[in-house]
Amino acid sequence: MRIGGRVALAVALAWGAAAHAAGTTAPAPQPAPKPQGAQLRAQTDWQAVLDEARGQTVRFNAWGGDPDINEFIERVAAETEGCCDVVVELVKLADTAEAVARIKAEAAAGRKTEGGSVDLIWINGENFAALRTADLLWGPMLDRLPNARFIDLGANPALARDGSLPVDGYEVPWGLSQFGLVYDRTVTPEPPRSPAALADWIEAHPGRFTYPAPPDFIGSAFLKQMLIMLLPKEKRPALARPVDPAKAPGLTAPLWAWLDRIRPAMWREGRAFPPNGPALERMQADGAVDLGFTFHPGQAASAIASGLMPASTRVIGWQGGSIANAHFIAIPANADAKAGAMVFANMLISPEVQAAKLDPQIWGDMTVLSAGRLSAEDRAVFRDIDLGPAWPSEEELGSAIPEPHPSWTDWLEAEWARRYLAG
Repeated sequence: MRIGGRVALAVALAWGAAAHAAGTTAPAPQPAPKPQGAQLRAQTDWQAVLDEARGQTVRFNAWGGDPDINEFIERVAAETEGCCDVVVELVKLADTAEAVARIKAEAAAGRKTEGGSVDLIWINGENFAALRTADLLWGPMLDRLPNARFIDLGANPALARDGSLPVDGYEVPWGLSQFGLVYDRTVTPEPPRSPAALADWIEAHPGRFTYPAPPDFIGSAFLKQMLIMLLPKEKRPALARPVDPAKAPGLTAPLWAWLDRIRPAMWREGRAFPPNGPALERMQADGAVDLGFTFHPGQAASAIASGLMPASTRVIGWQGGSIANAHFIAIPANADAKAGAMVFANMLISPEVQAAKLDPQIWGDMTVLSAGRLSAEDRAVFRDIDLGPAWPSEEELGSAIPEPHPSWTDWLEAEWARRYLAG
């Protein structure tokens, strides 16, 4: 990964934005008196936040299944320590629900406003809903971040709502995602973009298809994408409402019938599944399967740049629209390093870090920043990024459709496990 120069520029930009917001030109040589609790939440003086953050250690709990993303975060963390004296420890999670359960257990034990083990969490969907509805997130704090001025919440509904819930400043968006199909155009010239076409393709190519086992987020997204497409349009609004356990079996019957149909023709006859998205990507790279899935339209370009996939690899969206969302970071209510978490969050949404993240040679994750809010110089940085021929066009990616209500994720994962893992 080649991010050092870009991240160094991000540090300068983020610090400059902080100093400008505070009306200063350099950090104070000694920390100011430390604001506490509600005082910090109401703090509009960014320099005071920087002073409070100095010397703090931020335990950033994040999905850790992709080594390249881990390295990106760790490099930004190292530069954050260098510029702001904030140490960021990356806590790699197999499932974000692990950290959510820990936060809830700590609150139940009386540690609701301090003494928590998580200072910042990479989160969205049902995990955000679980913490927000339990009042276990700290905020609102998005508008306290100087670099938030580059985000236009009105430009994309996914930035202002996470699933069915308004964000209301309790999360910081730092990437955009849209669910797509990964294929090699020399192997699969006409990729199957609907459930019917995909089922026919799987049966015509036995053993060449699989998907990650839920609750991996790629596996769960696959279930939700298929369910949406299999349902008649008049029934889809039910997915926007909380799941009704009495009606869910009937509503989801087309999904289970479809999965039952393809199972015998799947890799290992559907009796085993890769554990996560990166494992599926490695299977595809090794030639074990022909199709993969991603929430990052730039994944093919990134895989080509790293030498993992051939130059003929592409990403394409689904007929009728693909699930799209934003991914966020949030601060738990019982975090001990709230100021440090704000500083790192501000770094992650700086134009230079967002540009580095967009670069397929680094990650290939779509930016949350609005071009109209950037300086001409920053717009030029984004414009000059070589996305490569594997980055899908807007027409290839297709329209974005919203996620089902977060409660559907847990229900679908549990029902899938009952049907396909039991015995």
